[in-house]
Amino acid sequence: MHLIAGKPLLRRVWERCLRAKNLDLVVIATDDMRIAEAAFDWGAEVTLTSPKHLSGTDRVAEVARKTTAFAYVINIQGDQALVNPRLVDKLVEKLRSDRKIGIVTAAHPFENPAEASSLHQVKVVVDRASKALYFSRAAIPSLTEGFPATEERGRFGKPPCPFLRHQGIYGFRRQALLQFVKWKPTPLERGESLEQLRALENGVKIHVLVVAKGSPGVDTPEDAKALEQKLARAKRGTFS
Repeated sequence: MHLIAGKPLLRRVWERCLRAKNLDLVVIATDDMRIAEAAFDWGAEVTLTSPKHLSGTDRVAEVARKTTAFAYVINIQGDQALVNPRLVDKLVEKLRSDRKIGIVTAAHPFENPAEASSLHQVKVVVDRASKALYFSRAAIPSLTEGFPATEERGRFGKPPCPFLRHQGIYGFRRQALLQFVKWKPTPLERGESLEQLRALENGVKIHVLVVAKGSPGVDTPEDAKALEQKLARAKRGTFS
């Protein structure tokens, strides 16, 4: 509910989700009546969930259990104020086009590789088939001498950034989601405080859509201030 340029953070996320073309329904899932009442005032569809959930995925799964009407579920975290509606659509399209994929997420190269040292920024490394090998709060991969010396052009036409920032968004095939929450938290998940590691530790592949740019999460007061500055630049017509 933190105000970002005069509007609650969550409302900004919700409004951008409404612009996605491939979502049949956008639901705010919360266990807090303050959030529920505010969202009702915006006109949002709201579902109250158990306060016992340990993760956002558990909360989303509770909503998914209540209906069999949807084959896919997209979990968009409430700190993604600039989530790209087109990215949401791409996650749905990927699930529709490849039945072998149970979970899909997104990542993008860091604009400033130095930011990869922040524990608030989650990193991911992927294999040649764009499947996640590991997620971490540490800077991965560890750069040995010569690692960044390649002259190859990156997939976006520039020297590749060695670090990929994971975005807080997941697409699930419904059954994959319901299976995920049946598993107990795993050692790496607890150690890193990253729930997606539960899937990897249980042998489930996570497909990663690597895109050129991503939306910044708001995890700290400094992040909120940076987002306000970015929105101010956009209003002046200098947004990049």
